[in-house]
Amino acid sequence: MTNSVYTQELIQAVEQANSAERLVEAVRALAACHSEEAISTLIAVLGYNNPGAAIVAVEGLIRFGAAAVVPLVEQLDDYNYGARAYSIRALAAIADPRALDVLVTAAASDFAPSVRRAAAKGVGNLHWHLLESERVTEAQAKVLQTLLQISDDADWAIRYAAVVGLQALAIGATEMVGAIQNRFEQMLASEADKAVRSRVLLAQQRLQESKVSG
Repeated sequence: MTNSVYTQELIQAVEQANSAERLVEAVRALAACHSEEAISTLIAVLGYNNPGAAIVAVEGLIRFGAAAVVPLVEQLDDYNYGARAYSIRALAAIADPRALDVLVTAAASDFAPSVRRAAAKGVGNLHWHLLESERVTEAQAKVLQTLLQISDDADWAIRYAAVVGLQALAIGATEMVGAIQNRFEQMLASEADKAVRSRVLLAQQRLQESKVSG
């Protein structure tokens, strides 16, 4: 049996699964097959309203890495916010800068808070070395502007996610550390939510440790 035929059988098993448990098992098998033919079906699973299967599919897509980026972007679900949140989570974990515009837009303006949080946490952690050198500064500036903007969001969870993203950006884009540290100080002076304040303090500690170790 060729790999392609085997993959198609695994895809068929996902499509024909008649219980939540069997779907999870079928998705796990498909995610483990290491064939890029599985990617489109794994993305489709994100919209099946089965959280267990979706989490397994996300893990599989992350393992595919760069090969999953374009399909994830092209198949992003504009109507199912749950599926979109899982897709954004996968893109954020893969951290390929080809997803930059999708992640920035999602962090800034998606109507679903879960999508915004996933995007905000991941967009600061992109693998900048994969970008052409002449594009890096502009791309990082776009991320910084977006994260600074949403760090003042009305939703505390969005502000929290912005802090996570800013911390990651500061570590990957050292020339922006000053602006990020200034924003953290502003947040400590005005932020009322204890969870957000604690996350800002942790970010400051992590940046200090990174500076010392560097």
